[in-house]
Amino acid sequence: MTIAIVRLPFQLVAIIVCPQPVAAEIGLEVMKRGGNAVDAAVTCAFVQGVIDPQMCGIGGCGVMLVHSPKAGDALLEFYATAGSRSREDQWERLFIRQAADRYGYVLEGWVNDVGYQSVGVPGTVAGLHEALTRYGTITWAQAIDPAIPLARDGFPVTGYMHGYWTTDYGPDVVPNRQRIQATPTARDIYTKDGELFEIGERFVQSDLARTLERLANDGPDTFYVGEIADRIAADFEANGAFITRADLADYRVKVTEPLRGTYRGLSVVAAGPPAAGITLLQMLNFLEGYDLGTYGWPSTEGARLLVEAMAWAVADRELHIADPRFIEVPTGALADKTYAAKAREVAGAAVGAVHDRPDTTHVCAVDDEGNAVSLTHTLGSASGVVTPGLGFGYNDYMNCFDPRPGNPNSVRPGKTRVTSMTPTFVFDGDQLRVCIGAPGGTKIVTGILQVLVNILDHAMTPVEAVSAPRVDFQGDVVQVEGRIPLAVSRGLAARGYTVNRRTLSYDSYFSRPQVIVREKDGFMHGASDPRKDGGTALDTETQ
Repeated sequence: MTIAIVRLPFQLVAIIVCPQPVAAEIGLEVMKRGGNAVDAAVTCAFVQGVIDPQMCGIGGCGVMLVHSPKAGDALLEFYATAGSRSREDQWERLFIRQAADRYGYVLEGWVNDVGYQSVGVPGTVAGLHEALTRYGTITWAQAIDPAIPLARDGFPVTGYMHGYWTTDYGPDVVPNRQRIQATPTARDIYTKDGELFEIGERFVQSDLARTLERLANDGPDTFYVGEIADRIAADFEANGAFITRADLADYRVKVTEPLRGTYRGLSVVAAGPPAAGITLLQMLNFLEGYDLGTYGWPSTEGARLLVEAMAWAVADRELHIADPRFIEVPTGALADKTYAAKAREVAGAAVGAVHDRPDTTHVCAVDDEGNAVSLTHTLGSASGVVTPGLGFGYNDYMNCFDPRPGNPNSVRPGKTRVTSMTPTFVFDGDQLRVCIGAPGGTKIVTGILQVLVNILDHAMTPVEAVSAPRVDFQGDVVQVEGRIPLAVSRGLAARGYTVNRRTLSYDSYFSRPQVIVREKDGFMHGASDPRKDGGTALDTETQ
């Protein structure tokens, strides 16, 4: 779904892209009233938390990449962290195996995936407030206000939302129908006596509306040291969570320099470890040694090169990437172009890897002053925990910590786990060329890679780039979308790869990139991946 508000002649003022059309429209209204891209993205994020409550929300976390022509680039990290009561060996005796879908670990009682022990200290409220304070122009209450009536008055259940509730990811994963009923309060919100809401039925979240009103009136401190914090801490204490009142009070957003690299003479700016920007840069460095445009897409040779780039970078991700506050990450060595050149000489090695479930959400926004935002935020896979009276769900960010002590991603108090979130900018000189990001787990980085290649090497429009058929390789089986020609699948198989040709033409297994592209004439075009609902909202004005 694409929404455009146009006044002739066509001079672009603002554009915002995200998977939820209603949120895109509301974000655009913020910029039409004089707000900037950060104002729009923060407002959009609050709305997303209401209308996509298992993907994101104020109980979650995320990372935001900001570009300002005046202030430069900055990365705001507000990842969920392990509570102070957590221990490196807390789940060692509960460990059964790595999950069959290779996302996370199977433990006795599913304690790392659903329920109170799965929750990390939420960072979304602090992160959005930090962004608004540093770069925004509207008030905190103004940013929250549009989300309140959507929670209080309700909205029609979307097909995608209902589809999530009914999805079962496999035998080693708690079914989502069970996940959204993990606590009695969650069951009361997301079902009617255990029965799911139907598509189109009005879904009301009265407690969440009251919480958002309190947050708007009292400010973000109420979430970390005030009334909301008191209720969270009491609930967590009563139910054996690892998070304490002090953990909430001590939570801080990290504002840092983003990771930088290049691709074919263009500057690439992305989120560094523990996010997947370094993995994206490695893949781009690998592909830079080939003239991808000559092969076209889809093609066997183009697919082979993408798969080899993915295999190499994913292998390094598993070996090296972790929270850099706890583990030394060799970022410079991994991003070195000579390292990629050596990898091209020995390409083709397959490795084990982790497969995220396709949860999380994203928003890209660019305004008429050149400010840009790429924001990814998430609940992980959602813990199913809702504190009575508060109305919002918490993340289950503990689910991908390695329960075995002594490994790079083992649990430590205050630590965050590896994430595949990859908000990214591409610049041509000092001009923003691409603003991109995606939801979709470990497929985020491979999806962003292919959209960038489609735009920069295959000269596709944004809509063509996000819609094009896709491949993914996380180290074991090459997944090819149903629209990939059979000849390409067979070509990869002939080169020794195990290939799973998927049945769907637009398959939600793959990530769902959101992208804005600035053309040479300065005009901006955006696209939202059709594998979810998708909303692009833009505005123009007369000269």
